[in-house]
Amino acid sequence: MRLLECDEDGEFSLTEEYVGNVPSYAILSHRWGKDSEEVTFRDIKDGTGKSKAGYDKIRFCARQAACDKLAYFWVDTCCIDKSSSLELQEAINSMFGWYQKADKCYVYLRDVPPARERHLSERFSEHHWEHYFRRSEWFTRGWTLQELLAPGPESTEFFSREGERLGNKKDLERQIHDITGIPLAALRGTALSQFGVEQRLSWAKGRQTTRGEDKAYSLFGIFDVQLPFLPGEGEEKALKRLQKEIDKPLKKELAQKKRVMNWLSNTPYEKHHRHNSKSRSEGSGEWLLKTTKFKNWKTRPESDILWLRGLRMSSLELFPCFHVPIYLFL
Repeated sequence: MRLLECDEDGEFSLTEEYVGNVPSYAILSHRWGKDSEEVTFRDIKDGTGKSKAGYDKIRFCARQAACDKLAYFWVDTCCIDKSSSLELQEAINSMFGWYQKADKCYVYLRDVPPARERHLSERFSEHHWEHYFRRSEWFTRGWTLQELLAPGPESTEFFSREGERLGNKKDLERQIHDITGIPLAALRGTALSQFGVEQRLSWAKGRQTTRGEDKAYSLFGIFDVQLPFLPGEGEEKALKRLQKEIDKPLKKELAQKKRVMNWLSNTPYEKHHRHNSKSRSEGSGEWLLKTTKFKNWKTRPESDILWLRGLRMSSLELFPCFHVPIYLFL
């Protein structure tokens, strides 16, 4: 992970890659413009790109990070060397975690005008800003879903296109819930694994991405999966790979349940019963047959299960005549 820092002259530069011990940083969430408008990794390296429209977003992020006493910040357009497929794959698989670990996440809404323009153009109530906020394209994009859910409710702050603070995720949770349909519990930081697969998929319904495969890639963090990056594979193949990876834990759980049910079935019981009937010592366990607890269980069983403590399968030696499941506390 590389970060941006700003020197005394207002010039931006990239740090070396951090493998561990990443310093505190802010992170930007935004709606991408045209590729020609965005500042790239090479632009920062070469000191170019200042005339691009996307440079204003970087300036905003730097100023806001400085206000929050953060020396470093991260912007996806220029902190990833997209010419390296290996680095791009790492970024795609790590991005949810990067947003989650950020001290601050600044959501830059380029389609929400500053207060003075809103007052001049229309007469709304005191909550007039909601008119623009609810219609922001930011809520319709695929990648911004994880950027909304990964950071904490108080560390995620929303801003107009000129840097006017609108509130944090906690302040705006009711509006965000109405816009997205995402449960308040998820917006407040409840682990996403607590929500069903279909429910999480529904949060992404209707969101758009520039490339079809990004509809799947943008969900990797939502489902805590990591997959190889295959540029150009298309939406259908990428979603199939994602679904297969999502299903793995479920298939493992079903297989485990099947093994348990097989172990509890009558088939292994009968097999062990015949074996132990031949090998048990004469008179083995007769003391237990005389106890009051056993007699009560035999005549008035509340269930067909008798719990014993002992060695595995020893109950089958004690009760070769009872054709009921007997389970052990070991």
